[in-house]
Amino acid sequence: MTPDPRRPVSEADWSRLERSVTGRVLRPGEAGFQSSSAPYNRRFTRTAPARVLAAADVADVRRAVDWARGTGTPIVPRGGGHSYAGFSVNTGLVVDLRALGTVTADGSTGLVTAAGGALMADVYAAIEPHDIAFALGNGASVGIAGLALGGGSAATSRKLGLTADALVSTTLVTADGQLLTCDEQRNPDLFWACRGGGGGNFGINTSFTFQASAVPDVSTCLLLWEGAHAAKVFAVLQEIMRDAPDEVSLRLGVNAAEGSGTTVSAIGLHLGPARELRELLDPVLSLARPFREDIADRSFWQAKDYLLHETSGGAFAVKTGFATEPLPPEAVAAALDLLERRPGGANPDGCGLALFGWGGAINRVAPTATAFAHRSANYLVSLDTSWGEQDSPATVEANLRWLAELRRTVAPHLDEGSYLNFTDPDLADWRTAYYGANYPRLLEIKRRVDPEGLFTFAQGIGS
Repeated sequence: MTPDPRRPVSEADWSRLERSVTGRVLRPGEAGFQSSSAPYNRRFTRTAPARVLAAADVADVRRAVDWARGTGTPIVPRGGGHSYAGFSVNTGLVVDLRALGTVTADGSTGLVTAAGGALMADVYAAIEPHDIAFALGNGASVGIAGLALGGGSAATSRKLGLTADALVSTTLVTADGQLLTCDEQRNPDLFWACRGGGGGNFGINTSFTFQASAVPDVSTCLLLWEGAHAAKVFAVLQEIMRDAPDEVSLRLGVNAAEGSGTTVSAIGLHLGPARELRELLDPVLSLARPFREDIADRSFWQAKDYLLHETSGGAFAVKTGFATEPLPPEAVAAALDLLERRPGGANPDGCGLALFGWGGAINRVAPTATAFAHRSANYLVSLDTSWGEQDSPATVEANLRWLAELRRTVAPHLDEGSYLNFTDPDLADWRTAYYGANYPRLLEIKRRVDPEGLFTFAQGIGS
């Protein structure tokens, strides 16, 4: 039955689900309901499910899918719950996978298998004893499922590729309740779709196996400048980022927040010694001395902790693009001018612009080899703004207008495309922006494995 969010589900139906599963079916107001259904982006707090299933095992997931199909109830999986657009919450049934968090690692083969609800903290804890890694997020509570299914970029991606590139197999429960194993030989089309086609589109993924590799000791950098140095820092660092060896990944950003002015930052990881990283950064260090400068040797695991990033959360909006060439001085100047004229708000994260080092191993995979199409850029460009939940509707609208203007300002210097994992619910041309020429194939696979659209949400394949 096609899901219909307007169709009431009877108490008898909910009771039948409760009796069929091992895990708990949580109702609004019950302990655990809020933590299992609150959106990461507080912009979307008005969306709440009728029930949450705290799934105990894969059998629970299959029962939930069968039940949702039979009752026509919208269903969505939730791992880390970090969807920027609130897509890990719906008005029907949320399947909370966090109890499926087991991760195993084999140091001899480099194979890492993570259950569908595993978080970054779970994955790192399993791989650290073996000194192996693949591209992983730098937020402890980020889910492996959403990261991998949307592509997954990390500080190691210029050397190791995307998270999706390390995926060698996955299992998922499809709309008909089957548990399918997908790899290069078994269900290869669905496996292709799961490497960058986005979470929640084709079923509920219950496990992932990745190929990891040995990691060396590394070095990190954290450089902070006053906003007055922004133009010249951007001019030099963008060139450094583009021309750096694959072992080096830098994030260059400028941020403005209430009470703290404008700050320029460069945060990076080098799969090599600090002396090499310092030499690479010398042109910008000589040009403008940071007010904070930390370049140091670390173990890979110390670097992981050092680069750990958690935002203040709250309500926010993000727009992204890709760039092959550095943003020209006039675009940077215009962006800086807009930062000075930001609307403001109660969220301490403020607003900003950031460029993530792209290229390297990411670009050595063909655009059609996986569902992730953006394989030619040298930078991922991210634009963001935030506000407090107590801010007025006028403040929210002002921030959204400001962000749209910032996007228009830099758009002439960007390639086509947007990054799926930094989901933008206001993006009109999302099919082309997220998936490029791969969308028609994704749509054909979607229609084959989910012909009635059980897994349906805004910006979902086929919607």
